Amino acid sequence: MKENSLYGLHGKLVAKAGQGATLAEILLEAAAMMQAAKGCRFYVVSTEEGRPEEVWITEVWDTKEDHDRSLSDPKVRALISKALPLLEGNPQKGQELQVLGGAGL
Repeated sequence: MKENSLYGLHGKLVAKAGQGATLAEILLEAAAMMQAAKGCRFYVVSTEEGRPEEVWITEVWDTKEDHDRSLSDPKVRALISKALPLLEGNPQKGQELQVLGGAGL
């Protein structure tokens, strides 16, 4: 990874039929928690019109280590445990990105 770049992650979670809104609510709870997480610059939860079961997460962190450390927080682990049963299959690994800059960063 380029020395001055940030760590980015972009991925999609697919909920079981009828569970997309609940999954999005859980991820929005995570987004609220990330406001205080060390190194988190950007954590956005999105959906696409007409695809209510697909929920996208876009994250930007100072480092991959900051991101990985956030996953060990007990409150984050609890939200993950709450979200996993709502998913259609296992979550796929998101795209890891080298964030070079942009508005809001």
